[in-house]
Amino acid sequence: MILVTGATGKNGVEILRRLSGRRERIRAMVHKPGDAKSSTPDPALEFVAGDFDDPPSLRKVLKDVQRAFLVTNSSDRVEERQLRFVHLAREAGVRHIVYLSQLHAASDSPLRFLRYHAAVEEAVRNSGMTYTNLRPNLYMQGLLMIGRSIASEGRFFAPAGEARVSVVDVRDIAAVAVAALTQSQHEGKTYDVTGPAALTHAEMAAQLSAALGRAVAFVDVPEREFREVLRSFHMPDWQADGLIEDYAHYRRGEAADISSAVKDATGEAARPFAIFARDNRLAFLNPAA
Repeated sequence: MILVTGATGKNGVEILRRLSGRRERIRAMVHKPGDAKSSTPDPALEFVAGDFDDPPSLRKVLKDVQRAFLVTNSSDRVEERQLRFVHLAREAGVRHIVYLSQLHAASDSPLRFLRYHAAVEEAVRNSGMTYTNLRPNLYMQGLLMIGRSIASEGRFFAPAGEARVSVVDVRDIAAVAVAALTQSQHEGKTYDVTGPAALTHAEMAAQLSAALGRAVAFVDVPEREFREVLRSFHMPDWQADGLIEDYAHYRRGEAADISSAVKDATGEAARPFAIFARDNRLAFLNPAA
């Protein structure tokens, strides 16, 4: 059986869509199984309630699971929750974990998100289970979070300067995850999952303009102003601080690497940003869509 945690999140939804119809037993971990099942009406999927802070519920979710995709919601306790999951997965007899990490995860990184991902990667490596680490770069879909400003003002904001970032489509991350969950040749591998080009935010704005048929501008802003934008989206301070650290990382030129991981794992090339912009045109023109 394959377990997909974070089944209602960006990655989880895409992974379940790709697993649907396969000759695999699939279990999706969710908070409210009824709501999730109605949005993904596939009778072959088993939806089970689980809570990363509730070990008995995790033991129930992990029963009879051989392979698991691990991701948790953003939280200031995410490392603790993921380490607990790894421990209980090993205890339950899980054989393989596909872990959603982040590009350049390292224990000595100045970025808090990269440090915690490195800690979880190490725990999985030392657990005795086989593993595949997915290390994606900045998600293209992250722009949808600020889609309201693109729709209402024709611009978006970030402290990015002229940094080049090899942004990646979540659909490609999910495709690599499914390959790792269903094919043994990915065991013991770490994939740096990037898009096919390293773009500046201004170049992303230009490609959005072409896709939407209207002008979209990127506005470089100081970190303090960006923090206020994030607060307007009700983002907690710990998460805003981490995202600001990420943008400093981008400005240092540390996120421009381009990897062939998507094609290596799936046989299909990573989607360019222009395809993402075209496919999400309605969301940028009308966030309510």
